[in-house]
Amino acid sequence: MRVKIHHEGTNILIVLAAIIIAVCLPLWLWVKPLAWAIGVTVALGIFYLLVVNFFRSPRRHFAGDQQDAVVASADGKVVALEKVYEPEYLKCECIQLSVFMSIFNVHANWFPVNGEVVYATHHSGRFMAAYLPKSSTENERSTVVIRTPEGQLVLVRQIAGAIARRIVTYAEKGTDACIDDHMGFIKFGSRVDIYLPLGTETFVNIGDTVTGGISLVGRLRPDNQQSAGPEC
Repeated sequence: MRVKIHHEGTNILIVLAAIIIAVCLPLWLWVKPLAWAIGVTVALGIFYLLVVNFFRSPRRHFAGDQQDAVVASADGKVVALEKVYEPEYLKCECIQLSVFMSIFNVHANWFPVNGEVVYATHHSGRFMAAYLPKSSTENERSTVVIRTPEGQLVLVRQIAGAIARRIVTYAEKGTDACIDDHMGFIKFGSRVDIYLPLGTETFVNIGDTVTGGISLVGRLRPDNQQSAGPEC
């Protein structure tokens, strides 16, 4: 598993490095005692490493059987696993599986299933804490719907949090979805919801930690036609 810096963070890291240099260089040249320069440099250096850690972008490959597999879309902790009504596109009862990402998690998002993107849209909204249930429908968010090769629909929703101010979604209607590919990126704290057809077998519980693009969180039933289309 190779790790690189996500391109969403490249400009931020360059600007931040320039600011840190601009702050620290005068301290080393003109401020005495040097303890001030050392202290500030260490503190800013640690902060910079945390930002680098946030923007890391692992290249991952799901090693299991991809047939009917549902793979975690994000790194983090499972905070919801329940039957709900999805009102935006599916308009039926589904299994909602939600993963909350802290600032220490990778914030790249992966496609949870293979298939074709049939719907992709962005919604403006609030910036409540992402772990709150209302954040799924009231926060800034993007919705992506994927039709699997068997014709089932899986909805994925990227949700901004109290700190996150930008959701990036690469998925576009008509493009292919692959569980090894990035679906998008959310900057600075957030969550991802996956809506699955009723009857989907799930392998996680609330409180479990999952890894995006790696953890098998469920398996679709091949004979389940519940999510064959809107108003299912």
